[in-house]
Amino acid sequence: MGPSRPTITDVAKAAGVSKGAVSFALNGRPGVAEETRARILAVAASLGWTPSHRARALSASRAFSVGMVIARPPELLGADPFYPSFIAGVERTLSDRGQSLVLQVVPDLSVEEASYRRLATAERVDGVFVLDLRLGDPRIALLAELGLPAVTIGRPDVPSNHPALLVDDRPGVTAAVAHLAGLGHRRIAHVSGPLHFLHGSVRRQAWEQALADAGLTAGPCVESDFSAAGGAQATRALLDTDDPPTAIVYGNDLMAIAGLSVAVQLGIKVPDELSITGFDDTELAGYVTPTLTTVRTDPFGWGRAAADALLDLIDGRPGADIPTPPAPLVVRGSTAPPPTRHP
Repeated sequence: MGPSRPTITDVAKAAGVSKGAVSFALNGRPGVAEETRARILAVAASLGWTPSHRARALSASRAFSVGMVIARPPELLGADPFYPSFIAGVERTLSDRGQSLVLQVVPDLSVEEASYRRLATAERVDGVFVLDLRLGDPRIALLAELGLPAVTIGRPDVPSNHPALLVDDRPGVTAAVAHLAGLGHRRIAHVSGPLHFLHGSVRRQAWEQALADAGLTAGPCVESDFSAAGGAQATRALLDTDDPPTAIVYGNDLMAIAGLSVAVQLGIKVPDELSITGFDDTELAGYVTPTLTTVRTDPFGWGRAAADALLDLIDGRPGADIPTPPAPLVVRGSTAPPPTRHP
């Protein structure tokens, strides 16, 4: 009996990628980077792999699952309404199309990268979502190396062949600052999310640019972590100064609502003495007192759109970026003209 014929599994092991990635490369389908495709083809040639009807049938095997790895503290995931809404949107589409979600919550980036490698080599998923993009995000190159189809939530600031859900936070932040400046505020502070996250950095840059466009100098900015505790701590730091801001733009609703609570504790009236804006327009924003002026996003719709795009990519349809409409500012009761200063 002669030597056994090399299989797609053999090619995948030798190339260090998933069997799904080998299938994509050998069948000329989109979803893998050209460098990875070339490596797979070279390995297949060196092993003497040749296609057969049986091999083609096996290469069509699917996990019928997609993955999501999130490097955030589990307690923050439970408190921040963005994630449940986004995941609900993903699950809705997956359920409609007979797919399932493999969700992993990990403590940091190094563990996150290891998780992607395990998901690819164990063939547990056919593709992944990439959330919380970082500045110079190393996961983009990693996923290209692994040949794992992916959709990113936002456009990375590094070269990427993956389709992106084109979420743009800048118009919402710009509208919030313009609204406050139009009311007469001149000292407008910002409580940002972590600035190593691309969305945290983009929101801060949008705040700075909107102030410059209004002819105002940048007020103080405190970097926080998107949590209620972090928002409360940042608010105290901003208000405990000789010249506190008359308005604060927060990076999300959770920090803004915590800031509102701190103002009440300090005897500062909102919006008479301090205006506050959030970001996300979570359900609670319309029920706090005063109701929260905030930027309305659609994480449920984003989840549905991202899932549709990822499943289409896995099915071999050409991957393209997915546009989203600009997030509007919802003006409620937490903003008003600044107090009049008497000489």
